[in-house]
Amino acid sequence: AQDLVVKIGHVGPTSGGIAHLGKDNELGARMAIDELNAKGVMIGGKKAKFELLAEDDAGDPKQGTAAAQKLVDSKVNGVIGHLNSGTSIPASKVYSDAGVPQISPSATNPKFTRNGYKTTFRVVADDVHLGGTLGKYAVTQLKGKAIAVIDDRTAYGQGVADEFEKGVKAAGGKVVGREFTNDKATDFSSILTSLKGKKPDVIFFGGMDAVAGPMLRQMKQLGIEAKFMGGDGICSGELPKLSGGTMGDGQVVCAEAGGVEGESKKSMEDFKAKFKEKYKVDVQIYAPYVYDATKVMVAAMEKAGSADPAKYLPVLAKTEGYKGVTGTISFDGKGDIKNGALTLYTYKGGAREQIAVVR
Repeated sequence: AQDLVVKIGHVGPTSGGIAHLGKDNELGARMAIDELNAKGVMIGGKKAKFELLAEDDAGDPKQGTAAAQKLVDSKVNGVIGHLNSGTSIPASKVYSDAGVPQISPSATNPKFTRNGYKTTFRVVADDVHLGGTLGKYAVTQLKGKAIAVIDDRTAYGQGVADEFEKGVKAAGGKVVGREFTNDKATDFSSILTSLKGKKPDVIFFGGMDAVAGPMLRQMKQLGIEAKFMGGDGICSGELPKLSGGTMGDGQVVCAEAGGVEGESKKSMEDFKAKFKEKYKVDVQIYAPYVYDATKVMVAAMEKAGSADPAKYLPVLAKTEGYKGVTGTISFDGKGDIKNGALTLYTYKGGAREQIAVVR
């Protein structure tokens, strides 16, 4: 029998300030593809040969839609990506128009799955859940009395900051200031000075680690001793390095969409060890989610007996109880993961430490 060639697209920022996260995602996809090819997957009675078509969107919405169009023109059978909400949302229209299924491993802005597109899925909890949980945590656990919020004006940063603010207010907390910067900024002295006057005990930043690091450094220079919070964008292994060693133990509290408890812990540890052995680098954040997303997509093709998007899409939408390395994956009617977990972390001695997994 002739091999069936199945092309799977992957898009992430493999250049620019968060290239370390984009490359991590791409390696997660490569690992899944290599394993699927080694296993010899059969789809509709033919042996499938998987090819990864990897594109770089540099975290830029325009480049994101261009990459999406390029993959559609290359007749991909499905797409895993993009990493950022700001690129995933505009790209989702391109995929929807072409009828190509898209699973994002990491886009958390609620809008991503709320445009009514049948082709859009994600394998992590969204910002309503993440921001709201962090907002409540700031008030109830960190006992924040005066809470300040900064965002980077991206779809992700502004979205998670808005939800955080709602979470604070719902828990009876007080937001004393809201400032904004951008995702390329390096100088925060004016916004931090303006916030310092309001004596915040917690500062939340909606944005990525490349901006959070220098911000922590400047907080230290200005003598601001507030706790620093953020979503998964700042919750990386690189943050201590990016902050130039200025973080106090337990000063930073961040949350990541996803998280494993109980028996899933072992599969995640095994995955991380296998990944390190194969690529000689540690997992940053999302590689396991990309890996699961790729395998979930292929499982739907196997079940449908076809890699034709029109034929396997309805099967993908009905995914229920898929056991992945990141936990159990089931999609709701919008393409969101059901009962998505969140993991809260802090940093001690320059290393990330888990506080708790919450749902």
